[in-house]
Parts: sequence; structure tokens; C-alpha cells
Amino acid sequence: MNDSTTASVENNLFNDLSSDQLTTMQAAAGTIENCYRLLQKNESYGNVVREVLKEQGQFVEYDHYPKGDVHDKETFSQYFYHAHRGLNGENGHFHTFLRAGGMPKHIQPAPYNGEVAWPAGDDALSHIIAISMDPRGYPIGLFTTNRWVTGETFYTAEHVIEMLDHFNMDLLYPSWPVNLWITATIQLFRPQIETLLRQRDKAISDWQLKHPDRDAYEDRELEITSQLNIDVDQQLTLIEESLRQ
Repeated sequence: MNDSTTASVENNLFNDLSSDQLTTMQAAAGTIENCYRLLQKNESYGNVVREVLKEQGQFVEYDHYPKGDVHDKETFSQYFYHAHRGLNGENGHFHTFLRAGGMPKHIQPAPYNGEVAWPAGDDALSHIIAISMDPRGYPIGLFTTNRWVTGETFYTAEHVIEMLDHFNMDLLYPSWPVNLWITATIQLFRPQIETLLRQRDKAISDWQLKHPDRDAYEDRELEITSQLNIDVDQQLTLIEESLRQ
């Protein structure tokens, strides 16, 4: 997707947003900028990625960082950072999740009649979004994945969208600025995340129609289900333009 197409898509995403939604996103951008300011004062690390990798030893492909993931036991939010594949130019990416205890009570897993056991009960969890990072520690993209990639309990896009309000990393470990940053990044790019989640569901549905003899959720040929480049400064510009209208 070229820059002009990306800008057009993002402009369309802002058409139906209320001033309250835009103000919330604007505040999230402010939080992100403040996190960058604080991290840059730490000469030993200096950015989001380095902060997560600190004292973790050698950075090994596919391993989770920090080891054991980051869990907020009050909000049931979770994330980890790792590297293997992703958008062009990325160093690695964050996977973000919400566990069952943090979900609205009416939410249930998507219908499924396949043979693979999905996590259930307290172990159920939903992947929210993956955030691609460049080597300097700045976000460059968002993407969604098929169910098998993260081993999640799969929920429909509309239910995951409801979960966005409940993702909140309210912890000092491994880094308070990083936890504030990851929460604010999801808030800032909420319109894009909602669109990507709906595109994810369509990609899986289309794949199942094309391959009726396969379990689309487990098909290793379908990994990335939607993706989009992002830029914090550009997002803030679009927010401010929309607030002036």
C-alpha cells in the first residue's frame, strides 16, 4: 500500500469519530510522546524495545521478552516482544492479549467445530493486535494473525473490539513508560485496529471458502490476516485536523 493510499484510508477512518473519541486519541498521543521523553533520559536504554530487552541476555529469534511475558493480574492484560518475521524494516513486534478474566461477561469464543482444542476457562485469551517496531524502537505497523500463530482462543472482531477498552498495562514491571506506551498505542490507533480486526475475520472466512477441506484457523499457509503501516506523528496530525473541522 503506497503512502497516498494509506493516507486516504486513514482519513476515511476518522469520518465517523466523535470529538470525545478524537480527544481520547489525542491524549494517548501525548502519553506516547511523554514516554519517549522519559525513556530518552535513560542513557543506558533509551527506547521502548531496549527497555523491554534489558537484562534479558542474548536476543534470540522466537523467544519471548521479557521472559515469561508481562501479565497484569488485575486487568488481565498481557504482552510480549519477539522477532521472527513481520513488516519490512522491523526489528521485532509486540503481541498484545486480553485474558478471560478481563473480558466483558457476555463475550464467548467464535463458533468452531474443528479438532484443535482452544484454551478455555481462565486460560482463554484473545490476541488484540501485533505492533511492529523499527530498529530505533518506534512503531511502524500493526497486524493481525491467524489463530494458530498465537494459540489463542479465537473471538470475532466485534468482540475483540469490545475488549480494546479493557486492555490496560498498569504495572511497573518491566518498565512503567513501556507499559504506558503500549496501552496508549492501542488507544491512539484504535480506528485502524478495528478495521484490521474486521479484515482479519474476512480473510479467514474467504480462506475457508477457498479451501473448504481445511481448518482455516489452523492452516499454516494463512499467517498474517491483515496489516497496515502506522506513524504516530501522522496520526496526531489527522486527529488535530479532524478536531478543527
